[in-house]
Amino acid sequence: MHSFQRLKIPSLFLVIIFLCHSCNNKKTPASKNINQPVIVDVIIAENKSISNVIEANGTIIANESVELHPEVSGRITYLNIPEGSYISKGTLIAKINDEDLQMQVKKSTVQLELAQLTEERLRKLLAISGVNQADYDAALNQVNSLKADIAYTQALVDKTVINAPFSGVAGLRQVSPGAYVTPSTVIATMQQIDQLKVDFTLPEEYAQFVSRGNIVTMQIDASDSVKHRGRVIAIEPRANTLTRNLLVRVLLEDNAKANPGAFVKVYVNANVDKKAIMAPTNSIIPDDKNKQLVLVKNGKAQFVNVTTGIRQQSLVEIVKGINPGDTVVVTGVLFTRPDNPVKVRTVKKLDEL
Repeated sequence: MHSFQRLKIPSLFLVIIFLCHSCNNKKTPASKNINQPVIVDVIIAENKSISNVIEANGTIIANESVELHPEVSGRITYLNIPEGSYISKGTLIAKINDEDLQMQVKKSTVQLELAQLTEERLRKLLAISGVNQADYDAALNQVNSLKADIAYTQALVDKTVINAPFSGVAGLRQVSPGAYVTPSTVIATMQQIDQLKVDFTLPEEYAQFVSRGNIVTMQIDASDSVKHRGRVIAIEPRANTLTRNLLVRVLLEDNAKANPGAFVKVYVNANVDKKAIMAPTNSIIPDDKNKQLVLVKNGKAQFVNVTTGIRQQSLVEIVKGINPGDTVVVTGVLFTRPDNPVKVRTVKKLDEL
């Protein structure tokens, strides 16, 4: 019995040692996987000539555009909106019920007639000293007061009439005859589209390349290869405080046809040729404060902060942060970690990306 226990205890130690060894063997591959290099594709940073044309996004706007609102509240008694059709300036579009105001004008007119007769009699009496000056002045004041009341009421009557403020195309009707409307109600819209404009934004650093009278080219439809000419007619003097962009307005000089609100690609000639380091847009890692690129140095990933400049389709100018000859990671960026090893698979050219 005692000899059996002596044999059993050493056997138990051997089993424990074997299990520990097995566990260590299982952990070893995991630790090796952590240090395995990430396979990436790279480009070699170099100065290259970049286009002297700045691309910007714009929007088509009508030469004149307005939402038609009534000036007073009331019921619509007349409505004339030929949807999608041309309307001449001054055309009667809508009429608000004004019966109460018309009655007030008639009442004041009757009172004015009596007041004028009274004023005329007192004026004749005043000429022969048959009445004192105060009585005549009171009669004259009554006449002038009634004239002012009629003019005021007539102004209210005029506000019940909505006329086309300019010649243009009517939009879709938003109300029906008999509807009760208020000054906040949109009856319809009007657009003057025989002459179109384009509003586009431009970073303030490129303000030197646009001025009043400059010619820019525009592409209204992405599928349309035709380039249209436009002349800069105004520049917003105050930059947007959030984007630091300037708002530029251009007048289309050819008879381009487009709907207000349509997207436009604007091309501004910068009139300068320069060389710059370019990198693929998707290789840049943005965060709250900085933009970063991943470089390969001594076989390891190194993250650097960069400053970007001009954008071109899939490329962006790197103004600051890297130098010619640096190895920039362009694929596998999301799998890299600072100071972790990387393995370069291929060295690509920018035109291959």
